Amino acid sequence: MIDLRSDTVTKPTKAMRQAAFEAKVGDDVYNEDPSILELEELAATMLGKEAAMFVPTGTQGNQIAVLTHCNPGEEIILEADSHIYFYEGATISAFAGVQPRPLAGKRGQLDPHLVEASIREDDIHQPETSLICLENTHNRAGGAVVPLENMKDVYHIAQKNGIPVHLDGARLFNASIASGINVKDFAKYTDTVQFCLSKGLGAPVGSIIAGPQSFIKKARKWRKRLGGGMRQAGMMAAPGIVALKTMVDRLTDDHSNAELLAKGLEEVGGLSIENTVETNIVLVNTEGIGMSADEFLDILKEMDILAVSFGPNTVRFVTHFDVSEDEIRQVLAKLKYRFS
Repeated sequence: MIDLRSDTVTKPTKAMRQAAFEAKVGDDVYNEDPSILELEELAATMLGKEAAMFVPTGTQGNQIAVLTHCNPGEEIILEADSHIYFYEGATISAFAGVQPRPLAGKRGQLDPHLVEASIREDDIHQPETSLICLENTHNRAGGAVVPLENMKDVYHIAQKNGIPVHLDGARLFNASIASGINVKDFAKYTDTVQFCLSKGLGAPVGSIIAGPQSFIKKARKWRKRLGGGMRQAGMMAAPGIVALKTMVDRLTDDHSNAELLAKGLEEVGGLSIENTVETNIVLVNTEGIGMSADEFLDILKEMDILAVSFGPNTVRFVTHFDVSEDEIRQVLAKLKYRFS
C-alpha cells in the first residue's frame, strides 16, 4: 500500500527508535524527566517563547490553550474551517464552556477588519471575547501557508483589545519551510503556540504547547486535570528531540512530492486540483470523472493507494517521508492508465 491519507501514518525512523530505547527518564509529574525537560527547552528556544510543555496530542494542546486562556461563558474567534472548530469534537464547548465565533476565511486567513468587527462590546447581553485562534498551515485550505503579515495584522488588533492569540501550528514547520520564514518569526505574532511532532516531523507521538512561563504553569494543571500526568515519558520525548533536530529541513522533499503529485493528477482526464499546493497537501476534485470521493477512494484502494475523503467530491492526498518520489510516480502511472 502507498499510504497518502495523512502525514500522521509515518513510522519512527531508526534514530527515533534508538533514542527512545536509550532515553534518560524520570517522573514527569515531579518535573524530573530529563528527556522531557530537554525537549521542552529545545522547543521553547526554537519558537522564541519562555517555556514549553509536552502533551500527548495536538488536540489536547489546543484544548489546554483554550482552557487556560478562557473562562466558561466567554467566546473565541476562529476561522470557520479551522481544526479547533471542525475536527475537535466541540471540545471547546464541552470542556471549556466557551462559545465559538467562526469567521469565514480566505485560504485559511482571517480578515483583520472582520476580526476587529467581531470583538464583542462591553454588554451584559454578549459574551466576552477572550481568545483569537489561528491555524498555520491550514489543513482544510489544503495546507495553505497563512502569510506572516496577516498574522501580524490580527495580532496587533488582538493586542489593542487586550485579547490573547493562540496558534494551532500543527504543521507550523511546513509553513516555515515553504515560506522561508523562521518559526520564531511566526510565533512572535502569537501569545501561545501548539505544534505537532507526530505529523511531518515523523515522531510517533506528541505535541508541544509554548508560551509565557506563567501560562505554562497554569497549563500544566489543566494537563493534569485532563488526565495528562505522565511518568517516565522521556521514551516519548526522545524521538521528538530527534524530529526537531533532524527532520525539519527534509520537509522540502514532502512539498516537492506534493507538487509532483498535483501536476501529474491534473494530467489525468477529469480530475482537477482544488487548492494551490504550497506544502504537503493536495485536494483533488472527482466530479469530472463522474465519481463521488468515496467511489474514487474505492478505485484507489484496488490499486493499493490510500487517501481520504474531504467532501462529497474532494479527495485529500498528503505526502510524507515514508512515500518516495518513485512511489508518487507509481501512483500517477496507475491513475493515468486507469483513466486514460
